[in-house]
This record gives sequence, C-alpha cells and structure tokens, in this order.
Amino acid sequence: MKVLVVVDMQHDFVDGALGTSEAKQIVENVKKKVELYWSVGDKVIYTQDTHATNYLQTQEGRNLPVEHCLKNSWGWEILSEVYKTGAPVVEKKGFGSLELSDMIAGIEEVESIELVGLCTDICVISNAMILKSRFPEIPISVDASCCAGVTPESHTNALRAMQMCQIQVMS
Repeated sequence: MKVLVVVDMQHDFVDGALGTSEAKQIVENVKKKVELYWSVGDKVIYTQDTHATNYLQTQEGRNLPVEHCLKNSWGWEILSEVYKTGAPVVEKKGFGSLELSDMIAGIEEVESIELVGLCTDICVISNAMILKSRFPEIPISVDASCCAGVTPESHTNALRAMQMCQIQVMS
C-alpha cells in the first residue's frame, strides 16, 4: 500500500489569509496526484491545520499574528477540488502531527509515503521529518511540483533540507 499525505490544502493557505500565488499554482497538480493514488486504491490522508479563536494568544499566534484556519471557518476547509469524500483527515494544532504517524503505523504493509501540500517550509517538512523518524526503512518522498512554501526561497531551502535527511524530492 502506498500512502499519499496531503498537507493543509486549506483555503487560508491557498486563497485566504495566508494564500500565495505559488499555492494557487499547485492546486491542479495536487488534484491530479490525489486522483492517481485514489484511482488505484492507495491510501490518501489529509492534514488540516486547526486553530481555536484564541490563536493570537498561542505561541504560534504570537510569532505569526495572522488568524488562520480557525476551526469550522471557510479558511479552515480543505479545498473541495482536492478532497476525496470519506478520506481520513487529521486535524493538527501545530506544524507536525504525531497522530498522522500513528494513523500510518496502523496501515498494513506500507510500501512508501509521499507528501504534497502546504507549506513546504513549515508543515510539509515538519511532517516529513516526523515520518522519516518513525519509519526509517520506508521510502519517503515529496513532490516539489505539488508543494509551495511561504516564499520560493524557503520552499527551495526546505526541499534541500529534506534531501539531506534522505527524503526523496521529486518534481
């Protein structure tokens, strides 16, 4: 079984509070990647950045004082064009998710794990590193054409960092 992790493809990161033109440009690529995995019966798991209304009082909120992904808001929703109804969603309150790694640990015979989504330099790299630590013998990859960072430079830096940690970067 191959696993595709779709990281935080939510309105606030694409066309909302923290949206970027680079994020908008990857939507079609992510949609195609999801279709590819889904069509052959592989596992697709989504993460969903999730914050409460006290976000600005949290450590993250003090460092990034832009309210985003407030639970049940429009910006919190995963883009409908990339979401497959019935696929599991892991709500995460921080950059990386231990719950995601636990979910993947419960899947029998995982051959590989691929990550796509937003933002390369924050949540994608955080989850990739957690998964690499949890599953050192499972090949882990990131598709650069299906990711975008806060800036193009930080996207490139994150891809290089992941490569150094033996995470395959595809484009």
